[in-house]
Amino acid sequence: MPNDFERTVNELQESIMEDARKIYSEKVIERWLHPRNLGRVRNPDGFAKIKGPCGDTMQISFKLKDHKISKIKFLTDGCASSIAAGSMATELAQGERIEEAVEISQQMILDALDGLPEESVHCALLASNTLKEAIRNYFDSKRNDSVKQGDEPIDKKGRIEHAHL
Repeated sequence: MPNDFERTVNELQESIMEDARKIYSEKVIERWLHPRNLGRVRNPDGFAKIKGPCGDTMQISFKLKDHKISKIKFLTDGCASSIAAGSMATELAQGERIEEAVEISQQMILDALDGLPEESVHCALLASNTLKEAIRNYFDSKRNDSVKQGDEPIDKKGRIEHAHL
């Protein structure tokens, strides 16, 4: 049988969830409470960390296998909307070719979450921009491993690399 303190905590949690359901979709609440792909990828192929205008920071790291994102993770110090947006961005990118993942937009994340409150839509932009920056980081690191001639990146064996942002 719960004591008074436990009963008060349970009532407070129920009240918070009741209020959250008035503001957020079930998809947002689920990813806020149980985010997918939370953490850091060790020795990532691409990485980015961005601070949004609201002060939230998000980082995304990923590994590629056969030109597809095989493992992707995110971390954020942000609010419920930032957590949900980071989770959804990584879910949308998982298993995609890098050329497709770079197309994941703020609107795609918002649609997949069934929306966010107007004051929180910037969280989806933060997630989208962080993903794009991690992909840019991947291509920049590839370019740094090659010798440049003109505008085309050339690898050390003299072959033109066509995959770049």
